[in-house]
Amino acid sequence: MLWFSVWAVLVVGTLVGAFFLGRRLWRSGLELGRALAAAAETWGQLADRLAELQALAAENRVDTGPTVLAPRGPLRERRAALREERVARRAARAERHWRTRQSWRAYWG
Repeated sequence: MLWFSVWAVLVVGTLVGAFFLGRRLWRSGLELGRALAAAAETWGQLADRLAELQALAAENRVDTGPTVLAPRGPLRERRAALREERVARRAARAERHWRTRQSWRAYWG
């Protein structure tokens, strides 16, 4: 009789544990499905935005074709504009680095 009660407790305990495990797996599966649906929606929005950006880039594309016989004036102006942009980016970067070094000095003194 004792063995019957031990085995009954073991079987009932296993069934209860299996129930809770199954319930947790079911809920995790539902959460995974919701997360995948949200990811698919975000992926669709990303694909739409990417198409918009590609169209915008195609509209504003700078001509990089051969310029051997092109007039020199516009080419020089374009090169000067690019140099100015580069100098401005370099100055902004130097300013950011300087601020970062100053903030580090507050900690490392």
